[in-house]
Amino acid sequence: MRLCIPSESTGGLEDQVGYHFGRVENYTIYDDASNKVEVIENTSSHRGGTKLPAELLREYNVDVMICGGIGRRAIQLFEQYGVEIYIGAQGIIKEAIEQFKQDKLKMATNKDACQQHKYRNEDHDQHHEHH
Repeated sequence: MRLCIPSESTGGLEDQVGYHFGRVENYTIYDDASNKVEVIENTSSHRGGTKLPAELLREYNVDVMICGGIGRRAIQLFEQYGVEIYIGAQGIIKEAIEQFKQDKLKMATNKDACQQHKYRNEDHDQHHEHH
């Protein structure tokens, strides 16, 4: 299984979980079968690219997205691509992976969108439409 965690800065197991998953600099991908770690640059549309984050991560065969929180549209796109999303992750990436393995994270649904999302230096409502 390939787990993806948004990285606060340079990525890797010792980096902090990024709080705005679409706008982070990098994503850390952990393959639990091989214990290999891969750091990929976020070249999504949120950072000047042409693809949405879910479309970008689909190319890396991600099975699970682990994050603090996530928006409704992103949940729908990840679901469309068959990627499960778990929310509530915090701390460093290695800890978030352990939280997932120990069933301490919640599987995201549209009802959960943005409830646990933390933002830094941004106005939450300018990025998401709430109903």
